Amino acid sequence: MRIAHLVSERSTCLKRKEGAVIVREKRIVTTGYNGPPSGFPHCIDVGCLRDELGIPEGERLEVCRGLHAIQNAIIQGALIGVSVADSTLYCTHAPCLICAKMCVQARIRRIVMAKGWPQGLALQMLEEAGVKLEKLRVE
Repeated sequence: MRIAHLVSERSTCLKRKEGAVIVREKRIVTTGYNGPPSGFPHCIDVGCLRDELGIPEGERLEVCRGLHAIQNAIIQGALIGVSVADSTLYCTHAPCLICAKMCVQARIRRIVMAKGWPQGLALQMLEEAGVKLEKLRVE
């Protein structure tokens, strides 16, 4: 979890810094932090689109320039050709619905989070898929 917190420091989000580390067989497979796709402007440089549009926190998560740390960690695996199946995800924040669906589809088997807990349909889907959920605080 300390590594996930360290990775989160690379985030360029104005709202919060998120980090994720995917581990399989006690080896780090991928990492991710929240920010825009490669080559796109960062919020620290151009401002927060959500603030500009007046979107309240926790609503309409798809309206954002950035990807979540969990999404980036899973995508990194696909990009470099490394499977994240049967792995453990360590993340600084609980997965949203979109991240939860990606974790299920990527066959991540365990999620350890520092803050929050999956809510609503995200929690339901993770539980139905048999993903083990744990809370671990490390500052």
